[in-house]
Amino acid sequence: MKTLIFELRQVAHSRLAVGAVVLLALLSALSVWTGLQAMSQQRAALDRITASHAQDFAAIAAKQLKGGEAEAGSVGYYLPHLTVNPPSPLAFAAIGQRDLQPQALRVRLLGLHSQLYESEAINPELAMPGRFDFAFVLVFLAPLFVIALMHDLVSSEREAGRLRLLASLPAAANTWRRRVGLRYGLVWLAALLPVAAGALVAGAGIVGFGAIALVSTLYLAFWFGLASWVAARARTSSSSAAILLACLVGLTMILPTLADAAIARLSPVSKGVELALAQRQAVHSGWDIPKPETFEKFFRSHPEWKDTPPVEGRFHWKWYYAMHQAGDDAVAADVAHYRASMQAREDWTARVGLLLASVNVQVLLHRLADTDLLGQLAYQDRIAAYHTQLRRFFYPYLFEERAFTQADLAQLPRYEHVASSSRMPAGQLLALGVLALALLAVGLRKLRSPR
Repeated sequence: MKTLIFELRQVAHSRLAVGAVVLLALLSALSVWTGLQAMSQQRAALDRITASHAQDFAAIAAKQLKGGEAEAGSVGYYLPHLTVNPPSPLAFAAIGQRDLQPQALRVRLLGLHSQLYESEAINPELAMPGRFDFAFVLVFLAPLFVIALMHDLVSSEREAGRLRLLASLPAAANTWRRRVGLRYGLVWLAALLPVAAGALVAGAGIVGFGAIALVSTLYLAFWFGLASWVAARARTSSSSAAILLACLVGLTMILPTLADAAIARLSPVSKGVELALAQRQAVHSGWDIPKPETFEKFFRSHPEWKDTPPVEGRFHWKWYYAMHQAGDDAVAADVAHYRASMQAREDWTARVGLLLASVNVQVLLHRLADTDLLGQLAYQDRIAAYHTQLRRFFYPYLFEERAFTQADLAQLPRYEHVASSSRMPAGQLLALGVLALALLAVGLRKLRSPR
């Protein structure tokens, strides 16, 4: 205990070390505060959207059912239905795609894909640094403070003429481990104490904070292992710092950027807007196609309505919605390919993360926070399922030509948000743990006999 207190005093006497720990704590606290503010603003925006939608819904419904009943097709055409994707409790720590994708979408009974794919879904895991959140601080900034505390761990003793004396002591290896462990503990506390407070405020609970702490612990172990190895091999403090900074730039920026470019070539993805345009084009061309041909396409996926009376005249609501559904069916294969391509990119990102700790940490944190591509695709799946509920509700009114009444309005399906699973991928976590602990063990072993 006395030796630990002595080592702590040695660290406290270094202005660089104290300044680094304090600055890291301030940056971590700022990132947590920024994340909490961003999520609070998103929740407030969703509340405003919900309130505004309720007013619009009531006004449109009153206008459509002014006489007590209306055509179901008209109600389905004009009446909007709100879907929302509120942030998870851990979203403050890794904002991810929540800054890039809409978190509320109003859908109508019209074709789904033209409404769903008007915005783009991208894969930010391998992108250059973005939003200032805890994930940014951990991945890109925390290694800088590890370098500040570790670059002169051995060289300072050599330059002071104490290295040979220290190496001759019986417990020299324990001394190096104690010094590394002390610096590791200080960085860990500075980085994660603000996160613990943020998790408490956000209602993430002990389990949520524990998951973030586990990923952070392994990532910091990776950098302390690398710093220990370099400190044991480098001759001077400046060369040690230069090598570690080169490793930081290469591992967090250059290699992920090259991997991102390679993934873009291996798994090209069309634009989501193109799917929306293709669906709309299919619907627009339906006006020039004979109605029996449109119904034939519709009945392939909805055979339960093929025995309903044929459409007579220029326009009928059931033909109109059959045309929209036929438009969706026409681009269904393209949509499946688009989503498969996005999933392939996500899979390749995970594979890159098995080798690059910085990428792996982003994958894990964004999955924990449910702010990655999988979370966005899950939201789209919930919208699609809700849209299917609406169609199944309206189709009997359309094809049986039943009037839509105020009582029917109360029976409309309501969208209910169900949070998607945010479990960490076990393989990713295992790869990070093996890489970090192996490198830490090698670094500490090298410190037993530094050059």
